[in-house]
Amino acid sequence: MKKAVSISLGSSVRDKQVILMLNGEPIQVERIGTDGDEKRARALFAEYDGTVDVLGMGGVELDVRLGERSYKLSSGYNLVQDVRQTPVVNGAGLKHTLERRVFELAAPALGGMPHYKNAFMIMGVDRYGLAEAFTEVSDQVVFGDLMFALGIPIPIPGLSKLNTVGRILLPVLRHLPISMIYPTGEKQHETEPKYEKYWHQADAIGGDFLYCSKHMVDDLSGKTIVTNTTTEADIELLKARNLRWLITTTPRFEGRSFGTNVLEAALTAYAGKGRPLSDGELNVLIDELDLKPSVMRLDE
Repeated sequence: MKKAVSISLGSSVRDKQVILMLNGEPIQVERIGTDGDEKRARALFAEYDGTVDVLGMGGVELDVRLGERSYKLSSGYNLVQDVRQTPVVNGAGLKHTLERRVFELAAPALGGMPHYKNAFMIMGVDRYGLAEAFTEVSDQVVFGDLMFALGIPIPIPGLSKLNTVGRILLPVLRHLPISMIYPTGEKQHETEPKYEKYWHQADAIGGDFLYCSKHMVDDLSGKTIVTNTTTEADIELLKARNLRWLITTTPRFEGRSFGTNVLEAALTAYAGKGRPLSDGELNVLIDELDLKPSVMRLDE
């Protein structure tokens, strides 16, 4: 049986192992969180190298793709510097295919293509495909990259401004330790509502669920959240805040939607090419395997 293992800097509380059936072929998928311990993550990548079909990387990026440009993140590449044999993916491919198509693929479950007056993406540079998708279905999109990643209370209005800010800052930020821009370890369990104004004025919110759960407001009545991995406990949290629609960009397996890196690792193992897949190859598999986002109405 083919096996894909995702090693994440995220919390070990979210660990899970499942067998995915892709077109009748079983793929064993396992997610291992290291609670922010970068040394342990690096050791695990080295340990599993050559013993599994594909490795996934969670909680940190290898590359950030901003439009046609790509920026290598030192913090990600440091973790896999000892990997010699097994291909490593971090979900960037699915962020530019599955997430780019999220509203198109979710439309049947939503009753048609959605339209939002005000959308708020907590972070746009790390999910550029989703940022493009939101731009197409929203009158206005505000990006919170400066606010949430750097603590600078300045919203970024629109995709073109996000491009400008990203191209200025990413050449510098790509060298920073991941702990400076993304909460790891125990920090992932801390909650502190931030920039409530932008949550309240938006009818749709997108971004990494860790940022969502840490900083969201108490009342999400009538709103839609488009995010990545969520557990059953996360769903209960969102129900308690009266969220209307929860869209996770990856399908749910055994009550859990995995991160894009986990699903991309599974797809890469299934394809059996011994290398990361191109966007074109991923889009073919998305259609061939009929992969769709998970869409849940929570306020009924």
